[in-house]
Amino acid sequence: MAALVGTEDLSGYLAVISEEGGPRSLSVPLVHGVSIAHLDDRDIVHINRRGYVRTVIRNQSVSNSLFATDRCNSLCLMCSQPPRETDDRAKVAELTRIVGLMDPATKELGITGGEPTLLGEGLLEIIATCKARLPNTALHILSNGRRFWYSSYARKLAAVEHPDLMVGIPVYSDIDSLHDYVVQAKGAFDETIIGLQNLARFDVPVEIRVVIQRHTAPRLPELAEFIYRNLTFASHVAFMGLEITGFAKANLDQLWIPPEDYRVGLEAAVTRLATAGLNVSIYNHPLCSLPESLWSFSRQSISDWKNEFPPECEPCEVRPSCGGFFAWNLNHPQACKVRPVTTESLRSTAS
Repeated sequence: MAALVGTEDLSGYLAVISEEGGPRSLSVPLVHGVSIAHLDDRDIVHINRRGYVRTVIRNQSVSNSLFATDRCNSLCLMCSQPPRETDDRAKVAELTRIVGLMDPATKELGITGGEPTLLGEGLLEIIATCKARLPNTALHILSNGRRFWYSSYARKLAAVEHPDLMVGIPVYSDIDSLHDYVVQAKGAFDETIIGLQNLARFDVPVEIRVVIQRHTAPRLPELAEFIYRNLTFASHVAFMGLEITGFAKANLDQLWIPPEDYRVGLEAAVTRLATAGLNVSIYNHPLCSLPESLWSFSRQSISDWKNEFPPECEPCEVRPSCGGFFAWNLNHPQACKVRPVTTESLRSTAS
């Protein structure tokens, strides 16, 4: 993306975007009347045939992701991106094109969906393109892991030999039927666990993600023990707060549990895994919702464009290191209870 309106040579450009008007005659399509104040050089936008402009890569952001597909083979109760059956046959070409336009200095890039592995060999092509065009970029794939039940697919992913790849896969319970209920897919637990083990077998780093909600919260210590005994090869384990959008918003009454109701179990789970030497983090929780003993595990994990703080956070002294809130969670009073942390409140807690 570059500022360009006028009579300049447009060779190499696919379109022109203008906040106001533009020359009547251009050799490429002109989209006008569009705000571009938020765009920087090397940002990448997608323009459809109706003139709709969508920013797909923000060059200065560390929260960029490639959206692989709307399709998914699970139907998780709290899915933030409800799946749709769409024709994604053009996605591989689109995403490899985007990768080719990206700044090689990009530090991190995600691949998400839907379920990216449903692109089959196409996902491997995207990853190989990332390796070739963005050799210094850490790549993180969000997957339900079920397609890696096929060892041949896990082997092919490993064969790409991406130098900095991680696959994030959710495990919601140590009980198979409970995991299957959360993802609304019978047999998913077995497929996911075998998928994780296949990836480990071929030395593909994996991250285990646990979204905490009313169904998963009661067995966090047991799940931690299961992870320790069966998935010790995991490079990272993340316990995550609920993002109230998509299906989570629709199913909130049956999913929501206040953080204070699972503090003890979360502390036990995190401590168990950390003591065993695993790399553990807590995502999507403001610090005031956690016991102070867990603050060192809390990460500022919410993407910058989703992250907000309510006015009540103004006096908080730990806000600079706080994970904050999903912007849409602030629309739900039960999800944005704030207890500003001050020197005085810490003294009161200690006493």
